[in-house]
Amino acid sequence: MDTKKILILCDLFPPAFGPRMGYLCKYLKALGWTPTVVTEASSDNTFAFLSGNCAVTAVSFYRAKGRIAKRIEWFIFFLLNLFFNYKDRLFYRKAREVAEKEKFNLILCSTYRTFPLGAAMRLARRYNLPLVADLRDIIEQYAGNEYISSSFKTLPFLDRWITAFFKWKSLTRRNKVLRFAGCVTTVSPWHVEVLKKYNPDVELIYNGYDPDIFYPEQIKTEQFVITYTGRLLSLAMRDPSLLFEAVAQLSCEGKISPGDFRIKWYIDNDSEKILLPLVRQYGIMEYMDYPGYIPASEIPALLNRSSVLLQLTNKATGTGPKGLMTTKFFEALAVEKPVLCVRSDEQCLEQAIRETGAGLSARTVEEVKVFLLEKYAEWKQKGYTTVPVKKDIIRKYSRVEQARQFTAIFEELTVPEKRE
Repeated sequence: MDTKKILILCDLFPPAFGPRMGYLCKYLKALGWTPTVVTEASSDNTFAFLSGNCAVTAVSFYRAKGRIAKRIEWFIFFLLNLFFNYKDRLFYRKAREVAEKEKFNLILCSTYRTFPLGAAMRLARRYNLPLVADLRDIIEQYAGNEYISSSFKTLPFLDRWITAFFKWKSLTRRNKVLRFAGCVTTVSPWHVEVLKKYNPDVELIYNGYDPDIFYPEQIKTEQFVITYTGRLLSLAMRDPSLLFEAVAQLSCEGKISPGDFRIKWYIDNDSEKILLPLVRQYGIMEYMDYPGYIPASEIPALLNRSSVLLQLTNKATGTGPKGLMTTKFFEALAVEKPVLCVRSDEQCLEQAIRETGAGLSARTVEEVKVFLLEKYAEWKQKGYTTVPVKKDIIRKYSRVEQARQFTAIFEELTVPEKRE
């Protein structure tokens, strides 16, 4: 089998947070494609175990040291990007150096917002290569302005103006590239419908799990543990109120106690600050643990030691979050642990939980109480919990299958007559 070469441009890549492209590169060579990656440099080391599967060029933008200097540098870069697309211009130069060294068959660009789509389109035009645009997240999915990584902290009216202009500019740049792309890939049925407005060729490739790493193990534990891993951008995006109300009521009724019933939050400090006022409001501090982030390599064992795996979202209608189907949901399916989603999105995630038989997508406090008591009783009886998921459905979420989906698109776009 002749090996084809693909140039992948992305905002994040292992060892930094970037599992979607990291797992794809792990399986591409076996499917006849050799990847080369250009990405933004990062000090993050969360996904170190996914490193080493391909050649990676990391582009550094930020050099300042010290909190104030970093803040000033970030704001300067923000303005340069906003008005002049500065990061994409620098990124294009470095990616072009890579592209000059060998002959590629296709370009894939993966982003959570917009960068580096502009650089990818320029390269695709320069070298007459097909472009696949992979959107892991889009601005339209957020409940508010959570897509902005840092607040501006200027005058309120000026903040609102900058935010509105940034959103308009980002969407304008993104949609220009989407119209140019040979194919667009994205992560949920809701995302597909939104992006079809800009390109009719949109393919659904879910986030997923790696079957080499995530599989079920029955591990007995001394405590009943509800586990959450990830970040909380806002309570509008991820609202645990139904869970907290259920725990407060069960505690008052004497049906659970903090000695053997724990909720563990593997989250960062900013997420903990968002969570704590709500925990205090419901008076359930004694049930909470905050171990902090752990390396991604430790997640499979952590999930298998858990009794219930928590998914946080909110109702998708109105201004609620849309199409949130995160990697951790599919990893929860793979280890066959009961999934509790609060509050139900009443959309894609609820449908997937029902379809797979993975657990509960809750709309009421009473539903949560019944679910928790049932799993608590199971844990008391066996020392662990499990759920009879529909394995034939879950297999389609495997990273191996998703790599096949990607390469099928690549093969289609690189057929000579498709290029004319």
